[in-house]
Amino acid sequence: MSTASTAQTAIPFLHKRGAWSARDDRTASMVWLGILWIGMIAGFGVDFPRYLRENPAAPKITYVHGAIFTVWMLLLTAQVLLVFGDRVGIHRKLGWFTAAWACLMAVFGPWAVIASDVANLNLPTGDPPFLSVNIVDVCSFLIFVAWGIALRKNPAAHRRIMILSTVALADPGYSRFSGFFMPEPPSVLPWFIYTFYGNLILLVAMAAWDWWRGRLMRQFVIGASALTAAMYIASLLYFWPPWKALTQSWVEAWARL
Repeated sequence: MSTASTAQTAIPFLHKRGAWSARDDRTASMVWLGILWIGMIAGFGVDFPRYLRENPAAPKITYVHGAIFTVWMLLLTAQVLLVFGDRVGIHRKLGWFTAAWACLMAVFGPWAVIASDVANLNLPTGDPPFLSVNIVDVCSFLIFVAWGIALRKNPAAHRRIMILSTVALADPGYSRFSGFFMPEPPSVLPWFIYTFYGNLILLVAMAAWDWWRGRLMRQFVIGASALTAAMYIASLLYFWPPWKALTQSWVEAWARL
């Protein structure tokens, strides 16, 4: 009898809603945010001197993009701190402004990338267009933001999906840091790890923590699995000649305009 009772009250392997207090997740959110900041500061910090010496100079739109992304990180930080400080009402009001800011990210991120590709088009020192990574980053970011908003009445799922939205953008910082110390790998799997190791560290850490605490959310598992698959597909496309030719033609068309 006791065995049947225990089975009925057992915690499900994957939760749809958090059966625990929302306050119990707040410290973990601070940790994930801190790891995001470390990657961004380290990567862009070591790369900034090179960025200032670029020849040709980086397009002005990249400065705008950098400012917009920095504001996004500050908004995310403010949102996490507001919840941590029990200012949930202000968090909800600021959330709509944060969602609107995500739309700016969707415009200025791709714009800055293509403008940079145009500036370095066909130069011996320029990288070939690698828009697969940018497309995956931006699309994943927007999907997670929209999903997170839809889950706002489910705090545990909302929190994890909103953190995932910025995890999807972690690779520019982390890959710059790895690129400062080692050359770019010439094959798919090493390049996938070289480029996306920061994203993967965060995904594994978040999953391991929730697993250990018995708080693994179905929404997080779906989102993290989909993001990992999308990042690997982006790596495959990066080395696929037809994709290279297609993205090259896109950048050349933008340059003509």
